[in-house]
Amino acid sequence: MTNGAAAGDALVLLPPAAPLVAAPRGAVLHRLTGQSMGSVWRLVLAATPAAPLAAVQARIEACLAGLVQQMSHWEPDSELSRFNRLPAGQWQTLSPDFAQVMRLALRVAEQSGGAFDPALGAAIDRWGFGSTGRFDCAGFSVPVGTDPQPLGAWRGLRLDGARLQQPGACRLDLSAIAKGHAVDAVAAVLRADGHHNFLFELGGELRGEGLRADGQPWWVALERPPGAANLPPLRVALVGHAMTTSGDYRQGFRDAQGRWCSHTLDPRTQAPVHHALASVSVLHERCADADALATALFVMGREDGRAWADRHGVAAWFVARDSDAPGGCREGPSAALQAWLDD
Repeated sequence: MTNGAAAGDALVLLPPAAPLVAAPRGAVLHRLTGQSMGSVWRLVLAATPAAPLAAVQARIEACLAGLVQQMSHWEPDSELSRFNRLPAGQWQTLSPDFAQVMRLALRVAEQSGGAFDPALGAAIDRWGFGSTGRFDCAGFSVPVGTDPQPLGAWRGLRLDGARLQQPGACRLDLSAIAKGHAVDAVAAVLRADGHHNFLFELGGELRGEGLRADGQPWWVALERPPGAANLPPLRVALVGHAMTTSGDYRQGFRDAQGRWCSHTLDPRTQAPVHHALASVSVLHERCADADALATALFVMGREDGRAWADRHGVAAWFVARDSDAPGGCREGPSAALQAWLDD
């Protein structure tokens, strides 16, 4: 089968071949679930009937709790919250996961020209989407909360190994990358415990490894934005890959002019994005990268995001609203993802 193939009215996407690990003989599918980071996590594990599920659940919950204690902007005693309160010029030593996420966040911020920004916490709070705001699905018409923060405040952050310097009044918010990192961290815990066949999801961020008990890959449906019913279903085989989607339809409110204000802010204006792009899905070997890149590409918009993804070899799928298209939406892959389809 080619990497991309039509199946009835559906598209089927197979990422480039990854090392396939068959499920253990006699394996069955076990399902575990829990809550973390304001979201639900789900694990489907292909393992023997005697798999120690209680231990698996405990290990996942301990991993996620540790990450919350490091990077939550909702917990006042988290490492991130403590950093946000530091006076200008002070340094803080970060835990290993926090330091790893900051290195990636600053790299993507630099590469994307600030379309991804880990220091957008003040603007997020001001618009009511953060821990100090008053987000209400019924809507409000003006920003609320904290004072403005200078544009591009991330450029003032200095990361020296595991030490991060507070440039002054800089408020980190890692919501656009922390869940992706958490998926990777849980996957590492599962592998370390000898589990190599699973699908793990946290709040829409997914990672699949190995195969199901029946020898099939982990099939997942690409998330579609509301109003895109005209688009054919797209099924993706997650084998050694992660997938995340960024869009403007999950949280938001309508302003006084009736415009939809997405929870995704453009760091270059510190205001909600307003463009035709409805969603971007990114496939990557690491979920943290996919998470950050999906946000950056969505902020850039349809044309700039597609061009950037093509230049940087990012496997992305774009869905845009288009009044001239049947059903009102158009979709298409980046050049890297098109290469998967053509292979």
